[in-house]
Amino acid sequence: MKPFLIREAVAATGGTYTGPENALDTAVTCVTTDSRKVQEGALFAAIRGERSDGHDYIAQSYASGAVLCIGEKEAPDDTHPYIRVGSTMKALAQLAGWYRGRFDIPVVGITGSVGKTTTKEMVWSVLSQKFRTHKTQMNFNNELGVPLTLLSMPEDSEAAVIEMGISGFGEMTRLRNIVRPTIALISIIGDSHLEFLGSREGVLKAKAEIFQDMTQQQLAVLNGDDTLLAGYDPGIPTVRYGLGAEREVRAEQVSSENGSDVSCMIRYDDESFNVTIPGYGIHMVYAALAATAVGRALGMSAEQIRQGIERFETVGRRSSILRTDALTIIDDCYNANPSSTKAMLRSLALTKGRKVCILGDMLELGEQSDLLHEEVGREAAAQKIDLVVACGTQAKHLYDGAVSAGACAIWYPDRDTLIPQLKELIRKGDTVLVKASHSCRFELITEQLKELVF
Repeated sequence: MKPFLIREAVAATGGTYTGPENALDTAVTCVTTDSRKVQEGALFAAIRGERSDGHDYIAQSYASGAVLCIGEKEAPDDTHPYIRVGSTMKALAQLAGWYRGRFDIPVVGITGSVGKTTTKEMVWSVLSQKFRTHKTQMNFNNELGVPLTLLSMPEDSEAAVIEMGISGFGEMTRLRNIVRPTIALISIIGDSHLEFLGSREGVLKAKAEIFQDMTQQQLAVLNGDDTLLAGYDPGIPTVRYGLGAEREVRAEQVSSENGSDVSCMIRYDDESFNVTIPGYGIHMVYAALAATAVGRALGMSAEQIRQGIERFETVGRRSSILRTDALTIIDDCYNANPSSTKAMLRSLALTKGRKVCILGDMLELGEQSDLLHEEVGREAAAQKIDLVVACGTQAKHLYDGAVSAGACAIWYPDRDTLIPQLKELIRKGDTVLVKASHSCRFELITEQLKELVF
């Protein structure tokens, strides 16, 4: 990170300083909320958590080399630099917003109901072909992760790609006030967090807070194939991407072979190039198009963009392709909502041979949960998936939808009941999609599939 002084942290947070006056000009060289990661020059921010209280680790942090601690309790002593604040989370946000202001670089803020992390990684891969680019690590996309992401931005950064996740109204406003994106990108408006946002229109309203205070010199990048985003006016210059011929950045000749890479031609302005995207599913094409739109806006050449797309690497358990001697397994266990699951089913339908989906509960769907699970089941039938395996309490409605639409389907109440039956359900040569909300732990099913011998 770009070092700053303790006195600058005091001013940015508005907290009450306790400690030696001559320490105010000491440099802070990193920021953490994890006492195990404290090193010389660190600022340790004490967060009250459900399982532990960061204030209990302040003394340990000083001993490990922290030059400053921030917390909500009284200073433990008057010999170490300490800033007392009303809310450590709010203080981190204020500090991160101040730190963001020290950089005059393009900052891409990415949100959406589906595909945020994949899109973030694709945009980063493209921009890295020209710029030293900072990005969100892991799933640090919330009101704690975003400030920590910004506060870890290296001094020599030439661009940043920041993932911004929300579940309620007002959260995006707080995040965008910290990030202050110069390019705001929305991947899709889906049926996520309906428990808190009510409807897809509510999701759009919450996500669109990202455009507040953006100027005519800045840019919105939107998925033009999304029914709500296609006609949405963010009030600033806008580029839309998608598969439609009217999109400014579009893909043609999309093809995939048996769950492997996706190939397409990307067109924009007078440019076009063929590209092979290293990842499974039609959503990978949309991520590549989004990255192309951002690269185009920042003056990158078609060749630089193509190289960035082809150097993309998948993250975690998002659409990973696992091949055994017997099966092709599409491991997409990181998360699930109706939009992402339907997209994966459409991608599965493009593969050759027998197609099986093992689908679990999709969480946080509120009052519409039963109906939305049924819709996913009907989508599986429409895509002519050979066997639909539903697993979980809510997934019973997915099973009902699949059966009502004519699919061959079976339901299991829980993961432990299903796993012993896998050998009977799966055949050698199958392509198997495994997808559920993260807390369902369907990665355990994937591990069992990898061990099947026929």
